Amino acid sequence: MSDVRKSVVSKAGKAGESGVSRRRAIGTLGAGAVTATGIGAAYAYREAPAGSPPSSPPPVRKATATGANPVASENAHAGTAGWNVPPEDRLSTKDRVGQIQGYASTTSVAPGEPITFHVSVRTPQPFRIAVYRLGHYDGAGGRLMTTGPKLTGSPQPTPVPHPGTGAIVCDWRPSWTHRVPTTWVSGVYMAVFQAEDGHRSCTPFVVREPNRAADLLVVLPFTTYQAYNQWPLDGRTGKNLYKGYARPGVVGNNAHRAFHVSFDRPYSDHGLPRWAELDLAFTRWVEADGHDVTYATSVDLHEGRIDPKRYTAMIFPGHDEYWSKPMRDTVEKAVDAGTHLAFLAANNIYFHVRLTDAPDGTPARTVACYKQTEDPAPDASGPTERWRDLKDEHGEKRGRAEQGLLGVQYNGILSEPAPLVVREPGHWFWAGTGLKDGEEIPGLVGGEADGYDDRMPSPEGADRTLLSESPYGDSFGKGGGRGRRVQNTSLCEHEDGTLVFVAGTFLWPLALQDPAHHDPRVERATRNLIDRMLSSRLQTEV
Repeated sequence: MSDVRKSVVSKAGKAGESGVSRRRAIGTLGAGAVTATGIGAAYAYREAPAGSPPSSPPPVRKATATGANPVASENAHAGTAGWNVPPEDRLSTKDRVGQIQGYASTTSVAPGEPITFHVSVRTPQPFRIAVYRLGHYDGAGGRLMTTGPKLTGSPQPTPVPHPGTGAIVCDWRPSWTHRVPTTWVSGVYMAVFQAEDGHRSCTPFVVREPNRAADLLVVLPFTTYQAYNQWPLDGRTGKNLYKGYARPGVVGNNAHRAFHVSFDRPYSDHGLPRWAELDLAFTRWVEADGHDVTYATSVDLHEGRIDPKRYTAMIFPGHDEYWSKPMRDTVEKAVDAGTHLAFLAANNIYFHVRLTDAPDGTPARTVACYKQTEDPAPDASGPTERWRDLKDEHGEKRGRAEQGLLGVQYNGILSEPAPLVVREPGHWFWAGTGLKDGEEIPGLVGGEADGYDDRMPSPEGADRTLLSESPYGDSFGKGGGRGRRVQNTSLCEHEDGTLVFVAGTFLWPLALQDPAHHDPRVERATRNLIDRMLSSRLQTEV
């Protein structure tokens, strides 16, 4: 969103209908503080104990492949930290200078297919491109997969923004095309561009394996990466879906933003997209645990390359805000098929977008989102505004609100991290953590937060458990923000046992692996979740 009591166990239904009795509201926080913001003004309870079995059995699946799968074997190789291009390093590229920068021809590529890199070097000199696969690798975080030939580098032009859409589209000549070997395992990959003088930058991409079934599919939010990308941050040119420059050296506001953003340009400065550290932290953690995992991008969801039935669970580890209708259709089909969903951050499925082709016809190379500005060319899926503002098939506003799928939705921005306040400590999710009702996990709620809103639709036929109830001050905007809000971590269980989990805070993935945020209780709870999602695969097929 930004370029920055007892817990509830309820039977979710249509907007404004709980389906169960309402016994009490917020409790210790006081109803007034909550109704002032319109968030969670009343809470419904069900009498059945938390974690009770569903009314019908979950889908039968084969046994989990944890510890005996291609990703576990891949991580046995020797690793290196060479993939890391720290933003503070003196030899990391800055947009104002543009020492060396590049972009990839695609967000994901299958083994056997080519990927092309387009690179600009400000001072003409030789450079190389090294490609790393990211994972655990005994703590190193990556493995060098290949280094390209010595290439001749020279400056490539910075385009002017499109006068109507604000799109900045590079048409740089190709620097190097690499055909991905069939031996490369699906994963998050990083292309590192290094000039002869030592300056470096990078760009991420995914190697996908669309035909291999796996326990877990991890989806990286490349549409959101691009929405936040303000390349070039040169004081005069760069735009993203939030802002641009009002005049040289002065960052503007929505009036100066772009309506379209293109994948045909580098990511700002050192090249790691904003908030990508959330995805990388989870990637390292899940591979350290030996899970059978494969990877895709949000563009793969949009393009129809994902069959949810191939996976027991789909994991969205990072900030996943910008969604097209085909993307959302895919995850709704996943729930219908019995595939679990886990969203490990917050502010998910917030803006509705269109993906359009590049001028040369390459599919899905531009993300369009007009937000509060009138969309001049809405298609059959509707204008590009907030999902909660789109009308449903009955013409009702809020009918497509993200809470109708997720169980909670975005409700604010924090100026500083707040503690996550635990609820329902007897639920299987918190088993083994030692946490008690009302106990706080310090600093876990940060960035942006989700919460339950009783004015919005809820997943029909699902039991929702709110596993946290964390008050915080919303800092959005100038002049003190929007007051007191409540963050909720949510778990919805459908009648067939399908789970939809939302952490409701940006900092959850970092608590799994990042040294500055690590919390073993969050690790244990996340393992409980994944183990529960995979447990149905241990049944004997009949």
